[in-house]
Amino acid sequence: MSEYGFEAVFIGSGAGLPRFMGIPGEQAMGVFSANEFLTRNNLMKAFLEEYDTPIKAGKKVIVVGGGNVAVDVARAALRAGSGEVSMFCLESRDIMPAAKDEVAEAEEEGISVNNSWGPKEILTENGKVKAIVFKKCLSVKDADGRFNPQYDENDLMTVECENVLLSIGQSIVWGDLLKGTKVEIRPNGGAIADPVTYQTAEPDIFVGGDVYTGPRFAIDAIAAGKEGFVSMHRFVNPGQSLTLGRNRRE
Repeated sequence: MSEYGFEAVFIGSGAGLPRFMGIPGEQAMGVFSANEFLTRNNLMKAFLEEYDTPIKAGKKVIVVGGGNVAVDVARAALRAGSGEVSMFCLESRDIMPAAKDEVAEAEEEGISVNNSWGPKEILTENGKVKAIVFKKCLSVKDADGRFNPQYDENDLMTVECENVLLSIGQSIVWGDLLKGTKVEIRPNGGAIADPVTYQTAEPDIFVGGDVYTGPRFAIDAIAAGKEGFVSMHRFVNPGQSLTLGRNRRE
């Protein structure tokens, strides 16, 4: 039991922070994460001139990433006034993570999709984005299926642009939330828990959603919340099994 009297805690705080590439020029004016670009435009109306800190999509916009969110960002940039939007991703066309219909709809709107390219550096002028340099990606994963992109450093392409929008994933940041607990963390930042009960190594702490699986769909997090509730209900009622009669989702 915690010092506040709670007998069980469920953590579903998500993977809310964007990932960055760690390349030169990434801090230049005109570089935005997908999180910031979509949030400020869709929820805060930053596309309006009268907004305190408006976001204007430049005439040429580059979106780095090949998932559904990257497609959303590209199409949003087009609607925000950009004249030319191009997507670049590590994956080849047949394995890029975005849904095929999403990619097709983006191309119908005039967005170009460029596969097997990874960012090398962002070129700047007076602190602003001037262009981005890409290097050819030869493979994305190693023989064991782990993310380990390999590049041809001699096969480069420089693309002029005014904005670079990064959609390369989201990260989990715990801070001191788990300090002093027995909860174990995977290399990707996600908490380790029982796949059926969502119970961690700290018996009264349960996790679900993106902090457990990594970035996934909202419905997966909702399902984990429901299953986590069942586990917690049983946990706080002595004598009940956390696993008996559970859907093992096999």
